[in-house]
Amino acid sequence: MKTYNVITIFPEMIDAIFSYGVIYQGIKKNLININPVNLRDFTKDKHKTVDDYQYGGGQGLLLKPEPICDAVKSIKTNDKNTHVILLDPRGKKYTQSVAQRLLEYDSITFICGRYEGVDERVRKLVVDEEISLGDFILTGGELAASVIIDSVARLIPGVLGDEMSFHEESFRDGLLEYPHYTRPYEYEGLRVPDVLVNGNHKEINEWRYKESLKITLQNRPDLLKHKALKVESSGFVSQIVERFEKGVSLYVALLHYPMVDKHGDIVATSITNMDLHDISRSCRTFGVKNYFVVNPLEAQREIARRVLTHWQEGYGATYNPNRKEAFEYTIIKESLSEVIEFIETKEGCRPVLVATSAKDAPNRAKLEPFLKENFDKPILLLFGTGWGMSEDLMKLVDVIIEPIKGAGSFNHLSVRSAVAIYLNKINGLLGGNKDEQQAN
Repeated sequence: MKTYNVITIFPEMIDAIFSYGVIYQGIKKNLININPVNLRDFTKDKHKTVDDYQYGGGQGLLLKPEPICDAVKSIKTNDKNTHVILLDPRGKKYTQSVAQRLLEYDSITFICGRYEGVDERVRKLVVDEEISLGDFILTGGELAASVIIDSVARLIPGVLGDEMSFHEESFRDGLLEYPHYTRPYEYEGLRVPDVLVNGNHKEINEWRYKESLKITLQNRPDLLKHKALKVESSGFVSQIVERFEKGVSLYVALLHYPMVDKHGDIVATSITNMDLHDISRSCRTFGVKNYFVVNPLEAQREIARRVLTHWQEGYGATYNPNRKEAFEYTIIKESLSEVIEFIETKEGCRPVLVATSAKDAPNRAKLEPFLKENFDKPILLLFGTGWGMSEDLMKLVDVIIEPIKGAGSFNHLSVRSAVAIYLNKINGLLGGNKDEQQAN
């Protein structure tokens, strides 16, 4: 039997929490013993005082050391090997691997802090370990103790009804869990994936593993840093690992045709020196793999090439090395189809074409969910010039992203500003990009 002692000023709270559910069934089976210990029983004054003001001043009260230490000593008279844990924000972060480790102890005693915490001498005299649930503050340690007891006790053989269920749960293998489905087969137009009803268990396991990888990379990529991935499905796994290590493959293209002028006519716009310089610098700053300047007119492309040559190979390269570095990933192309072909050759698959536009419209994609859904594909952000992209061009893209919203109704940012803002937002959602993501 595993014993969990909880030193608290609210023992009834612990009793109430574990009067229901799976852990209660474990108690009834004599697999678990939960023992709330009333801290006030170890006070020596008639008011049963457990707290006092801080030396040196400061807001809030502290739990006194004598009652806590005496409570631990009392527990140890019958249970000398109990492992004493203080629930405290200063402790190490609680994870599933910690739960697995705590399962090794036959007895654990939790000290539930209250107010501003406990006297520092408690840590030095009776505490074996300090644990925190996470980067947030609770009103007391009772909820934290209950969460830890629940997550550890459910791992005890015989507590769960299905002995195999905890072997296929989130975090156990370092991954978040795959999607689950039950009856009905179709609901609100959404069907259960075909693979789950075909009876092929090998394919089902393969699908579940892939989905776990996808969900983990989308929602908790930090978990993959410590994950030794399986060798099965090596092609898919290697793709996931590569995407994780490199980050999202992001490209930017500035299009000059087919654009709309202020009269609504289709035109080819001119390449400007500011667009070349400023967008190149933004793309280099935010880890864009390549910035494409796309113009069908050879004369325009030649002017752009001369600018690039000056800063990459000519006097400008020695005069301003930073500008040389910014232009290192800038490429001049004649058409969008050339850009797509270039990326497809480099990445091994067609990029997702993402249009940006200042014009508001229904069914615009939200940036964050779009990035999560397309983490495993190269993304090409398309920016227009003039008065925006033509309707025919907009029909060719895969998605139109939500527009940039300002403080008021004025909505006429330069394309250079729009690129910088979008890239900054994407960088924030992806947690930052690494310099080594750059590669031609």
